[in-house]
Amino acid sequence: MDLSNIIAVSGRPGLFEIKAQTRSGVVATSLIDGKRITTNANAQISVIGDIQVYCIGEEIPLTTVFEKILTYESGAATRLSPKSAAVELEAYFFEILDNYDEERVYPSDIKKIMQWYNLLLSKKLIETPKPKKPKAKKTTTEDKETSED
Repeated sequence: MDLSNIIAVSGRPGLFEIKAQTRSGVVATSLIDGKRITTNANAQISVIGDIQVYCIGEEIPLTTVFEKILTYESGAATRLSPKSAAVELEAYFFEILDNYDEERVYPSDIKKIMQWYNLLLSKKLIETPKPKKPKAKKTTTEDKETSED
């Protein structure tokens, strides 16, 4: 899952895909409606691949959290609406990430993570990893000779 060109821009809803970099910012396209935006040097831009979620004793990359949600939901959208009550959001997130720091990760953060996950899933930017095919064992002539004896 490579989300190195997906960004969140402070003050703007949703996520954006970087199309070009300028001297003073970036040109990006909204994943929600496809509109192009340009940011200036003052805009707070966060690359999704660089965001970390506070956990007890460590921080976990957001991409890992997305993978855990993907596994938990079996590749589907979240079964709980991001607009649910704070208690329900926290209980849901605790099922996915049992060691997240409840004092530093707010219900609004969980809501945003769930919205981003659903958006990325709908745009097919995150998918369940395809299982690798097991390699067939090659039989050598020595194996055939020993089995025939």
